[in-house]
Amino acid sequence: MTFSAEDLDDQKKFRLFLTIPYKCLIQFVFEYLKKKSGLMFLFWFLCLLFLCFTVIIRIKVAGNFPIAHILLHSFIGMIVLPLICIPLHELLHVIPYYLSGAKNIRVGMDLKQYLFYVTAHRYVATPLQFRIVAWTPFLIISTGLILLVFLLPGLWKWSLSIFLFAHATMCAGDFALLNLYYLNRDKKIYTWDDVDKKEAYFYEELS
Repeated sequence: MTFSAEDLDDQKKFRLFLTIPYKCLIQFVFEYLKKKSGLMFLFWFLCLLFLCFTVIIRIKVAGNFPIAHILLHSFIGMIVLPLICIPLHELLHVIPYYLSGAKNIRVGMDLKQYLFYVTAHRYVATPLQFRIVAWTPFLIISTGLILLVFLLPGLWKWSLSIFLFAHATMCAGDFALLNLYYLNRDKKIYTWDDVDKKEAYFYEELS
């Protein structure tokens, strides 16, 4: 069933249990990254796995290429590719939002918090819609990078493996939000954003 933001004001059916001002997003992210759960174990395990994968690639390229070329590809993997990927990452949030019916979709950034975000103004997302929006960039980009590491030659394996790890860490905010849902998986949570007020609201549907 589709709800409007006004529908969630019905206190007999819904309870507002969390409001996140955009200016406090980084605080929220760190708080929920520290909350222990199976999902957080998976996130940190994948980050460690990607890091080990990067180390293995580094060992394999050592001595086979000039150090200057290795440093160049290190720079590409750690700086250039993450910067280029930001628009793609955000687009992969936008697409499932749009396909779910959201129209007033906005992309924003807060350089003080080093955050980029996608919101759908006053669009109420169901738990499934929100999870799809949050998971899509991580799954698609990680899968694509793993395939490219195996397909491309030489130092591109090195730079792309670095980027694979870097992108995983870039998804920390997505996993923090997913952890909110995971920790409250006994609840049916609906969320919407007021971009003008720069606040996100999370409601529990009452039985």
